Amino acid sequence: MVQSALLEGVTINQPFSVLSAGITMRHRIKFSPVFLFKALPFKALLFIVLALSVGSALALDATEIRAKLHDIGLDIPLEDVIPSEAVGYFEVRLSNDRILYVNDTGEYLFSGDLYLIQPNRVLNATEARQAKYRRELLTHLDESEMIVFSPPPSQVKARITVFTDIDCTYCRKLHREILEFNHRGIAVRYLAYPRTGYGSASWDKAVSVWCATDRQLALTGAKAGKTIKPLHCAEHPVEAHYALGQDFGVTGTPAIVYENGTLQSGYLPAQEMARQLGINVAEDSNKAGSE
Repeated sequence: MVQSALLEGVTINQPFSVLSAGITMRHRIKFSPVFLFKALPFKALLFIVLALSVGSALALDATEIRAKLHDIGLDIPLEDVIPSEAVGYFEVRLSNDRILYVNDTGEYLFSGDLYLIQPNRVLNATEARQAKYRRELLTHLDESEMIVFSPPPSQVKARITVFTDIDCTYCRKLHREILEFNHRGIAVRYLAYPRTGYGSASWDKAVSVWCATDRQLALTGAKAGKTIKPLHCAEHPVEAHYALGQDFGVTGTPAIVYENGTLQSGYLPAQEMARQLGINVAEDSNKAGSE
């Protein structure tokens, strides 16, 4: 069933169809683009299809597709329109790292993951594209603006980039294991992402930590619940980090970005993280036991 929350907000003044789990509705309705494009789980198997017009039409190019999406009044943060892996469809990238698909006549807009059926596997083409985009973002990050906890360079086996909120329970839980992460060869690179936004208590704590002389000490103290000295400096990167979180598609914390561009939402214990990264935990334990 299409929930009523979907049917509130903006009016589309032309007929279109909503196809969901085999249920078709065809008439003028109201719906909320904010609900559709932000609240809807994008990795669900359920796809929602919006027919933007009816009847046959000629194939459009990317510029014409972009113009059509703009003209019908969908209030979505459109970033780019490029051909997709599926013949006859364009990939529509939003500025919040979401991807939609529209057919080349501009009649149907799909939200959801696109899967490619290959000889020996089924590939999530949407996630692959998003991972590539995140890898590109990672290459432009300045590590000097992060707070990094790392083993000696010769012992680093993997690096994770973590968007963190000082007041987030599971962010604190992850940080309590920071030495264990490092012991297993995992370097942890923190970016600030105070979920409550600009001007909140969490935001001010992040600014104070990033303005501290010893950022590592300040972050560890703040995550342990200690009162930290309020500080402010013109050079702090908190606002830039927060904007980066939007670009990466962060929706909660901790948000962990692997070197291959995969985004994981949520905490993993150090041992499980090592397995996720392909670090041979059993082998390391045997070596430690023999020393």
